[in-house]
Order: sequence, then structure tokens, then C-alpha cells
Amino acid sequence: MSDTAAQAADRTPARRPGRSRRTPEASERLRDAERTRARILDAALAEFADKGYAGARVRQIAERAGVNAQLISYYFGGKEGLYRELVQRWHSWEAGIDQAGLSFADVNVAYLQATLDQPDLMRMFIWEGLTHGGRSSDGAPAHTDSEGPDEVADLRRRQASGEVADDVDAGYLMLALMGILTTPVTMPHMVQRLCGVEADSEEFRARFPEQLRRILGHLAGSPASEPG
Repeated sequence: MSDTAAQAADRTPARRPGRSRRTPEASERLRDAERTRARILDAALAEFADKGYAGARVRQIAERAGVNAQLISYYFGGKEGLYRELVQRWHSWEAGIDQAGLSFADVNVAYLQATLDQPDLMRMFIWEGLTHGGRSSDGAPAHTDSEGPDEVADLRRRQASGEVADDVDAGYLMLALMGILTTPVTMPHMVQRLCGVEADSEEFRARFPEQLRRILGHLAGSPASEPG
């Protein structure tokens, strides 16, 4: 499909007879394409979050996005390309966190806030983990174990420097942290039951990061530092 055909597939076809229509400039066509790609990615994320990779359908993604299904193949090469794009965006965000040189508490609060801001992305990864150990039966691209050896090595480095208590196993600590960070998405009813607030409420979004800092401060054997 050519650029012109792709743009035409996403335009409202009704054009009144007798009215001329100027040709969009290159910058306008680029903005149209970027907006279309963004709508498709948002729709794909919602579909993957609801049904997982195996259950998601290109036609449903197109309907959610309000575009012709051909545009998904044109821009992303199909369902697998959509999934890879979403995963790559997450890895790009993680790379920024890694390069920022954040403290132990700040790193985990950043992940928590990302989870609260993007619950559908976390649901997509949860589907991945529940399906054949991170890879669906029809060959979905995996999340590539972002919480793996590198993260354990980073925890051990922090333990060696005295930032994190060294009397806990780094692998088990990572498991515990993963549970803490995903619970608002996996069990929102428990947030209401245990904390008395809704998991998607502003009160919870304000209090949980602050409480997480306190928890991690105790784990380090010293009071949590105030965010900078």
C-alpha cells in the first residue's frame, strides 16, 4: 500500500460534488500518519490487555482505532509488529530509567508510577506471563524477561554498596518487588479491602509511592530519603 493509499484509507470518504480540495502538505500528511499510528497503538494495547496476544484480533484493533484494517499491515506489518512496537516502547522507557542513575527507592517508585499510569500495558505483560511462560502458543514475541539477571545484578551491586540490606537474596527481593508493583493492577479489589481506597483513585496514587519509599527505606536499614 502506498503512502497516498494509506492516507486515503483513513479519510472520511464523503466529499461534496463541486467542492475542490487542496492537496495536504507533507507536514500535514506526516501529522495524519503519526496520529493514525498512535490511535492504532492505543487500540492494540487495549485489545492485548483485554484478550492477550493469542486472543487479540486485527479486525477488532482496527475497529477500536476507527481505521481500515489495511493500515495495521501498512504501518506495523500486522499483529506481531504491533506487539513488538509496544514492547519496544516499554524497553525504551526502561533504558531511560537505567541511564538516569536513580536511587533504589526512586527506581521502584518510577516503576510503580508507570504501572499506575499504564495499567493496560501491565495487563498485557501479565497475559504474556500466564501464557506458556511468556510466549503464547501462536508465537507471540516475548517481553524478553525485563526483570532478569541484569536487575538482580543491580540489586547485588546496591547491596554491596550498602544501599540495600545484604541479608536478603536479590532474586527473591526482585520477586517481592514485582508483586508490590503489580498488585494494583492484578488485584485492585485488595487495594480497596486493605487500604480503604480505590486502586485508581488519586488518594491511592498519592499515598502508595510515599508508603513504598518508607518500606524501601526500612529495607535499606535507614529512613527513606525524601524525593529530590
